[in-house]
Amino acid sequence: MLKLQEQLATSHRKQLDHIRDFIKNLQRVCVAFSGGVDSSLIAAIAEEQLGSCAIAVTGVSPSLAPYLLEEARLQANWIGIEHRECHTNELNDPNYSENPKDRCFACKQELHSHLMLIAQNFSDALVVDGVNADDLNDYRPGIKAAQIAGVRSPLAELEINKDSIRAISKALGLPWWDKPSQPCLASRFPYGDPISSKRLKQVAKAEKWLIDHGFSKVRVRMQGIAGRIEVPDHQINDLIMNCNRKELVDFFLSIGFSSISVDLEGLVSGKLNRDKF
Repeated sequence: MLKLQEQLATSHRKQLDHIRDFIKNLQRVCVAFSGGVDSSLIAAIAEEQLGSCAIAVTGVSPSLAPYLLEEARLQANWIGIEHRECHTNELNDPNYSENPKDRCFACKQELHSHLMLIAQNFSDALVVDGVNADDLNDYRPGIKAAQIAGVRSPLAELEINKDSIRAISKALGLPWWDKPSQPCLASRFPYGDPISSKRLKQVAKAEKWLIDHGFSKVRVRMQGIAGRIEVPDHQINDLIMNCNRKELVDFFLSIGFSSISVDLEGLVSGKLNRDKF
C-alpha cells in the first residue's frame, strides 16, 4: 500500500479512496502509460491494488520525445509495475501525417489497436488511461477514439482534475508530481502543416536543448521551417537576456531550422486550437 508522505486534504483523500476502489474492482488492467502525472498515478494505484494483474504500456513513435520515453521507463521502474512498449505507426496514416483538425483521433486509434491486442493477451485485461476531468473541457478528438475502443478513464469518470491529481501524487511521494505536461510532439504543428518523422525529431531535439538549459516547461512551435519558442511568461526575459543566444541559434540552425523567434505571449497550452474551426 502506498503510504501518504504528507497530510492530504479530506476531499483529496476521498478522491484517492475512490481511485483505489475503481481500480481494484477492475481486477486486471493494462494502463496506457505516457509517463505523465495522470497516467503515472493510475499506474501506481494499479500496481498497489492489483500487483501482477496490472501492466503499463507505452506507445513508442517519433511523436514521443526520446527523453520522455526514458522518463516513462524510469517511472515505471520506480512504481514497480511491469512495463511494456509497443511501436505505433500513425505516420503511415494520412489522417495523422497530413495533420487534419482531428489528427489526434487517428493517433489514438492506432495506439489503442495495439493496446487492445496486448490487453487481450494479458488475460483479457481492461485498458485504462490517464484522461482527467479537465481534459473533457478541451478539444481532444483522441478521447473519442479511446471511448470507441472501450477504454476506461478512472480520473475523468470520478471527476478528478489536474490540481487534485498533483496534490494526491505529491502526498503519495511520487517524485514527478509537478512534472510539466508534455503533449504529443505533433501538437507543435499548425493544423494542415504535414508531419513527418524528421520534423518531429527536430522539435524533440530543440525542446531537449532548452530543457537542458533550464527551461523545463517549453514548446517549440513549427512555422514552416522556422521555429517559435514558447516558455512561461515569467521566463521570457530570462530566455532573451540570459540564455546564450549564439549557442541557441547555432544549435537550432544545425538541426534544420531556418530562423528562430520567441513568442512574447508566453507558453499557452492548446494555443493552436484557437483556430481549429
